[in-house]
Amino acid sequence: MSNFIMVEHKTSIRFFNDHEVRAVWDDAQNCWWFSATDIVRAINDEPDYTKAGNYWRWLKRKLKQEGIELVSATHGFKFEAPDGKLRVADVLNSENVILLAKNYPNNRANDFLDWFTYSDNTIDGQSKKKAYQLFESGILKTVDPGTIKCLQQIHAYLFGGLYDFAGQIRTKNISKGGFTFANCMHFPETLQTIERMPETTFNEIMDKYVEMNVAHPFMEGNGRSTRIWLDLMLKRSLKRCVDWSQIDKNEYLSVMRESVADSTFIKTLVKPALTTKIDDREMFMKGIDYSYYYEQND
Repeated sequence: MSNFIMVEHKTSIRFFNDHEVRAVWDDAQNCWWFSATDIVRAINDEPDYTKAGNYWRWLKRKLKQEGIELVSATHGFKFEAPDGKLRVADVLNSENVILLAKNYPNNRANDFLDWFTYSDNTIDGQSKKKAYQLFESGILKTVDPGTIKCLQQIHAYLFGGLYDFAGQIRTKNISKGGFTFANCMHFPETLQTIERMPETTFNEIMDKYVEMNVAHPFMEGNGRSTRIWLDLMLKRSLKRCVDWSQIDKNEYLSVMRESVADSTFIKTLVKPALTTKIDDREMFMKGIDYSYYYEQND
């Protein structure tokens, strides 16, 4: 699928109906393997992992009796179970995911099939590939965290060739959900004031992040750029970054709206999600998956 970047053995996360669909890259076979239980959870909108696993085992037997064999043998790939332990799980390649969806009971998988087979050549899809590549690009090691230039460099990398304003501070006023962001007429002073804000402690860094969100300096792509910008400040000052997979999408969006008046809630949400895995490729990739998920419209 074109919306997956081909990298070393790693897991990647996609979201369908707010459910994780995890995949692991197989260098030997040169393909992605998807968690069968995750697929069932997503299609059935099933919050209970055990129930989804039981349904998958029933469905696998049922389809096998009909001559449709989806999993011939385990490939030894492990996914994290609800108890936090890694366990070997049934996985399906893209071809068999499609076969499963087409033979799913009661045509419940039609929407999932449309989502899975969609060739993601949208701006978001292309930008997400670029975001993955940031880890290898070396750019994040050369930028000066907390500066406006740093944020512009991130934005330019994510959206270069996709938006003609990539990396450029907006010259028009914008609003979202009834909230009007900072007036661009005052940007020279506003952005310099934010840049000068201290970033030594967690609270200082979060205050700076909140102020930059209120400014919303770009026409599009502010959230995705500023979350990377936030992590760079946390890495430099605190040797921490955010494990975004620990932060619920709706909670995050809610506290970010509240942060305009009170930053207490976003700090309370983010602090427990801090991790020392600041140079971990998997943590970075997972962060990108979640960051882009936050921007998906329900």
